[in-house]
Amino acid sequence: MKIGRVLIEGEMQIAIEWQGDAIPLSSILPDLGSDMISLIQNWDKHRVEIGQLLAAPPAESMIRSPTWKRPISRPGKMMAIGLNYADHIAESGMQTPERQLWFCKLGTSANDPFADIPLPVVSDQVDYEAELVAVIGKTCRHISAENARQYVFGYCVGNDVSVRDWQLASPQWILGKSFDGHAPFGPYITLDSAIQDPHRLDIRACVNGDLRQASNTRHLVFSLWDQIAHLSQAVTLEPGDLIFTGTPGGVGVAMTPPSFLKPGDRVKCEIEGLGYIDNQFRPESVSHGS
Repeated sequence: MKIGRVLIEGEMQIAIEWQGDAIPLSSILPDLGSDMISLIQNWDKHRVEIGQLLAAPPAESMIRSPTWKRPISRPGKMMAIGLNYADHIAESGMQTPERQLWFCKLGTSANDPFADIPLPVVSDQVDYEAELVAVIGKTCRHISAENARQYVFGYCVGNDVSVRDWQLASPQWILGKSFDGHAPFGPYITLDSAIQDPHRLDIRACVNGDLRQASNTRHLVFSLWDQIAHLSQAVTLEPGDLIFTGTPGGVGVAMTPPSFLKPGDRVKCEIEGLGYIDNQFRPESVSHGS
């Protein structure tokens, strides 16, 4: 099952993806609205009737060829691990880390799967990073890697857009990773039950149709389960939190010479079984506050 958010007659609604179309849940859950985190929290309460809707999808309420928005408007936390594919570590000139290296992407960096992404006026070193994104389904703290999967709701495709000069100017990566709109994800959440093993998925990224990244999640240095267990030792993970699990080799900064994104460039990130996101990069529109 794939579940996300679509704009229907000016109103954001939660819907199920069905053979390329969308089935709004408002027909069975009229008070649901567009709060995906609330639905995740109450999933056990609603999943039977949602399954019944899928068993007999109503043609009259089907939305044809919908444009999906990010499935969670404002995630509580967006945690991201660095240096977690061997080929990316090698191209970065780094050593394989003995411990997991974590940073966060701020809430204002969240963006839609098919929206424009701003190229900031303060940098010309914007780069892409295709990533598997896990969505937490249940509150957890101090859990083991062996039990971690039961706390995952599902998976998305993400792009950990990175402003390299800002990222590398400081040992703390948060600013270079958190520019506004620099965390597109989606196009919807594919439920964990629909994925046999999230560590066996092909992942790729193309820039203007040119293949730049091509790998498989089996090459993760630290598994998703190890990541969740490690994070849970420090912070409480909550429904709707996102975990960006790392990017494979092929990023622009590692090319010779480095190749950064320019106005008009399109980046498509795709993961087997999860769909794709496709974003065009545009110059930032700057408004100066008082």
